[in-house]
Amino acid sequence: MVHEADIKRVVKGPADLEERIKQLEKQKKILQSSCKRAGTRIEELESLEKTLVQDIDRLSEHNQNLERMLKK
Repeated sequence: MVHEADIKRVVKGPADLEERIKQLEKQKKILQSSCKRAGTRIEELESLEKTLVQDIDRLSEHNQNLERMLKK
């Protein structure tokens, strides 16, 4: 005997194109969101890197100045 649930499962199963399209659209939205968050994080890290490079340069110059002063 065929039940209504079986018919729905056969008609709207995972191989059904409409269902597959819906799944892929959901996945696309999730991936877009993840990419946007990753892009934001990359920008934050690039900004931090720039700041750290400037700090290293400043400290390196300060260290060189102190070494020159100690040699005199």
